[in-house]
Amino acid sequence: MPAFPHSTTATAVAVPPSLALPVIEAAFPRQLHPYWPRLQEKTRTWLLEKRLMPADKVEEYADGLCYTDLMAGYYLGAPEEVMQAIGDYSAWFFVWDDRHDRDIVHRRPQAWDRLRARLHTALDHPRDHLRHEDPVVAAFADSVLRLYSFLPGTWNARFARHFHAVIEAYDREFRNRTEGVVPPVEEYLELRRLTFAHWIWTDLLEPSAGTELPDPVRKHPAFRRAALLSQEFAAWYNDLCSLPKEIAGDEVHNLGISLITHEGLTLEEAIAEVRQRVERCISDFVTAEREALRFADSLDDGTVRGKELAVAVRTCVANMRNWFSSVYWFHHESGRYRVDSWDDRSTPPYVDNEAAGEK
Repeated sequence: MPAFPHSTTATAVAVPPSLALPVIEAAFPRQLHPYWPRLQEKTRTWLLEKRLMPADKVEEYADGLCYTDLMAGYYLGAPEEVMQAIGDYSAWFFVWDDRHDRDIVHRRPQAWDRLRARLHTALDHPRDHLRHEDPVVAAFADSVLRLYSFLPGTWNARFARHFHAVIEAYDREFRNRTEGVVPPVEEYLELRRLTFAHWIWTDLLEPSAGTELPDPVRKHPAFRRAALLSQEFAAWYNDLCSLPKEIAGDEVHNLGISLITHEGLTLEEAIAEVRQRVERCISDFVTAEREALRFADSLDDGTVRGKELAVAVRTCVANMRNWFSSVYWFHHESGRYRVDSWDDRSTPPYVDNEAAGEK
């Protein structure tokens, strides 16, 4: 299947005017990893082998959900085995997110608590969970074990620390949603950085670049700000795209809903505010990107190690830029967001309720 400049489908994608960002379309050209067609094929097979989706759901929906497209548009330059591990892990993440949502919708706190505990354990001991009875746990163990194979144990420990925090953030979201609690804006923004897994996707820039970045480099303000802005854009643009349907579905986790509930904004004002924040992320990133590239230049001190670090940082920053276009087009191509076409707006057609224990 050919990769089109604005779409991974064979037809042009129409972006609603209210969600269109001309600066992304003009100044953030979309790229795709050349491995993408193979990635799509192999991840589809992996979903089947790991029993994460039934065969009929994989056949009908997997490619259209565009999970591999999102990753192939982000981690440019990654070795194929790294790209495949990230692609499978990303597909798992979306399946896990759906499982979490179904446990909330169907009021299954015990099932969620059980899964949460198993994921924490599997994260620390993935090899012991490869044959776990729960496909979500077994597939998680498989993808994590593969990700752990690329860089030293120090990177693995950091990834695990970051994902333990993501699991706990999902638990906080579970409690908020089941209790109808809308978090205040600043609390929501802090939680969103975890539920969107900001630092996980940033960590994965390193195996894609083939280098673990030392703490002084990774934590340098120029690098960290560019990384944060790329992720904030993704999270807030997702909130902008999903705000109307989440209000209709009595959701509580959306920046716009926090603004309406705690800041007294109207729906129209909230949409305008979220959009302004999204647009500021883009302009602020352009400035942060320049600073991060200057930082990369400063690392090239004439030594072999200095040159390696400079190249790795430039690769990571270039992929931070790629995240903008990849996220943008993903929201308009993926069947995950075509709620108006679903028979039941509360139940995604690609979710198998029976397999999740919903009889």
